[in-house]
Amino acid sequence: MSFQTESRFTRTATRTGTVTRTVVSSGSGGRVVTLTVRVAAAARALRAWAVRAFAAVRRSVTPAGWLVLCVAAAGSTGGLVWGWTEWVVAGLAAGVVLLLAVPFLLGSADVDVTLELSQDRVVVGDAASADVRVVNDGHRLVLPTRLEVPIGNGLAEVPVPLLLPGRSLVRPLVVPAERRGVVVVGPVTAVRSDPVGVLRRETAWPGRHEVFVRPRTVTVPSTSMGLVRDLEGAPTRRLVDADVSFHALREYAPGDSWRQVHWKSTAKTGQLMVRQYEESMRSRIAVVLSCARGEYRDDEEFELAVSAATSMAVQGIRDGRDVDAVVSAEIPELVRSRVRAIDTLPTVAPRALLDAVCRVELAASTMPIEEVCRLAAESSERMSLAVVVCGSEVGLRRLRRAALTFPGDAAVLGVVCDPRSHPVMRQLGTLTVLTVGVLEDLRQLLSREVSS
Repeated sequence: MSFQTESRFTRTATRTGTVTRTVVSSGSGGRVVTLTVRVAAAARALRAWAVRAFAAVRRSVTPAGWLVLCVAAAGSTGGLVWGWTEWVVAGLAAGVVLLLAVPFLLGSADVDVTLELSQDRVVVGDAASADVRVVNDGHRLVLPTRLEVPIGNGLAEVPVPLLLPGRSLVRPLVVPAERRGVVVVGPVTAVRSDPVGVLRRETAWPGRHEVFVRPRTVTVPSTSMGLVRDLEGAPTRRLVDADVSFHALREYAPGDSWRQVHWKSTAKTGQLMVRQYEESMRSRIAVVLSCARGEYRDDEEFELAVSAATSMAVQGIRDGRDVDAVVSAEIPELVRSRVRAIDTLPTVAPRALLDAVCRVELAASTMPIEEVCRLAAESSERMSLAVVVCGSEVGLRRLRRAALTFPGDAAVLGVVCDPRSHPVMRQLGTLTVLTVGVLEDLRQLLSREVSS
């Protein structure tokens, strides 16, 4: 006896671009293989559907719903097995509650929800306002629902009443700004639930907004400490062909610009003479902020240091100076002994600096203030003023060691933030140390120094 078989090739393309080729043989053996393939495909489809259904049920059933579901299953099973009438009644009651909760989740909400912020940058202690706008774009009545708006680590609930077709409403929302940082608002989620709260259905609208909570700052004197002596910069010993500070005349060399030829001297000597200048150095300010957790007594002290450092850096930017704002960088504990790192904040404009400061946080694994100042001094050239802002746990001895890492011709101003101390100014050689208890002390001490 012989069997006749026939091979047939099928080609299936998936959404991901993968192509599957299947060879099916006809005949008695081929029919078995075909049936096996179809059963396996049906099993896979059933399994995928079950996974999606379980995920949908998991999202829709609340903890109270799981409790009711367990009571319904356990009550019905236990009552039927052991003949306990009370269990059967409890199971049936729980099942009725689940069935009555299902209609509240049916249908779709034909509404458009938008979140609008009136301002996305506020000072710590203030509050930003927002509006949640709900519009019924459909032709059906929208039942009362509840909107949930995540605000940072909190959650705001906005009730929405019965909404007729074509109608809209606006609900105000307050975004608190009690601490410096970046508060993420959104996305808005509509929650439909039954009166008992065993089932819920969520519909989210895309859209996340960031509110920058900036630190408080004060205006400090522009000529603080008398360190900025001129608008053009102090001359250096380096000679260049074009600048502001005139140095001398020299003979012409190939490549010199004809615009620098001094014609009167050329006429007297009979040789081409060109001007030579001393390169000017613009006044550059480096503001160094320590972010090591061990150098501050508490978070309040660190926030005071952030405000003081930001005030000095912002004033330097507004005065048109070259400012380097440097903070400690987080370093992994495993490579802390072999890696040195600092973060340089943008100082092209006060707005950019204030936004970047909102993300500065205390770091448990970072360099001490001495190493931060040393790396800042190596990274910045032609520094005329260094402002070192730290906490009360640093001490004057460590602050003096940090000041020695800067160039010898650069003035160093140390700002020690201690809310438990009175404002005082000390002169330790070339190092000037200000101890401030509140932010206004910084302005008063610097104004006193300028006037003296």
